Amino acid sequence: MMQNVIVLLLVVFPLCLAIRSIPNGGGGGRSFNVDLWFDRFSEAPEYRNGVGCPSPSSSSSSAVRGEGDLLVTSCDPSLVHVAMTLDSEYLRGSIAAVHSVLRHSTCPENIFFHFISAEFDSASPRLLTQLVRSTFPSLNFKVYIFREDTVINLISSSIRTALENPLNYARNYLGDILDPCVDRVIYLDSDLVVVDDIMKLWRTPLTESRVIGAPEYCHANFTKYFTDNFWADPVLSRVFGSRRPCYFNTGVMVMDLAKWRRGNYRKRIENWMELQRKRRIYDLGSLPPFLLVFAGNIESIDHRWNQHGLGGDNVRGSCRSLHPGPVSLLHWSGKGKPWVRLDARKPCPLDYLWEPYDLYKGMHNSDTQQKIAKGSLSGSSSLMMEFTSY
Repeated sequence: MMQNVIVLLLVVFPLCLAIRSIPNGGGGGRSFNVDLWFDRFSEAPEYRNGVGCPSPSSSSSSAVRGEGDLLVTSCDPSLVHVAMTLDSEYLRGSIAAVHSVLRHSTCPENIFFHFISAEFDSASPRLLTQLVRSTFPSLNFKVYIFREDTVINLISSSIRTALENPLNYARNYLGDILDPCVDRVIYLDSDLVVVDDIMKLWRTPLTESRVIGAPEYCHANFTKYFTDNFWADPVLSRVFGSRRPCYFNTGVMVMDLAKWRRGNYRKRIENWMELQRKRRIYDLGSLPPFLLVFAGNIESIDHRWNQHGLGGDNVRGSCRSLHPGPVSLLHWSGKGKPWVRLDARKPCPLDYLWEPYDLYKGMHNSDTQQKIAKGSLSGSSSLMMEFTSY
């Protein structure tokens, strides 16, 4: 049986896979100074629903109460579900991403965040939860602990050590981790900001048998994502025989979890990971198994929803410019991260587009914080946070 630990009460929920009890402290890795981090993030403004937003519904079987207000669970049909990973290394990016989503949403009170936390992070999931709560006091969210032994024996070496982090593979298990009533979710990486209403992305239709939607890039050299061993094998390379495969970035996806569960897509991805351990058919971490299963059979979304690659060239670390066209989401995929370059006083020009969403109270963005405070929306709302364990 699984417990949901909320600020003032306990509520029983069904058991979910890939969730474990809260460890007593952080695992190995870099130390995490909790007091320092709590002091370093500004509280986000209170963002309220606009006119015409659906009212979150509740029932006696799913509602929980906190501080005298009737709240809703993740099963509420009026919610927009967003899944992200949450760890100490990318915490600053995650906070900025959440802030950007809320800031541009017409109905921010109808957004529910599902945070997947590393089991052995140097900051325990409980502490990360407290930090998110202190930064976003009225945010709807739940934190899950990803059991790393679910995937650790399937991970093979990559061209970059960072790509071997088990948390990179958590997206493969969203169908198991999230509540069964959640049948649709937007997955977002932690190194991006949304500059448009996320409801537009949420409403993307996934037609026919398509399980995921994402921007496709058919001009990219698809062959480079797999080794010569893969393309030389007539049986393996035939997997794309009936499809026109195109590259897509897994950092922004709309996922139909009902179809995902029915089709057992977790297992299909794991099958390719098991083969990779034996045959070495790719070099790029968690992306190629997704391409093997889905490339050529996804719902193509407008490129504006993933202006990716802003982290720069992985070899030279050079800056990059935006792709032509409108922008709804900026994504610093690649080696460089905007908060690192800003702190080092060596930012790329586009890093300044990330800075207004940064709630970290560093020296470089004190002016930005003042601007954010002046733009605060009045009022308050008590929304739900849940911490899941068993």
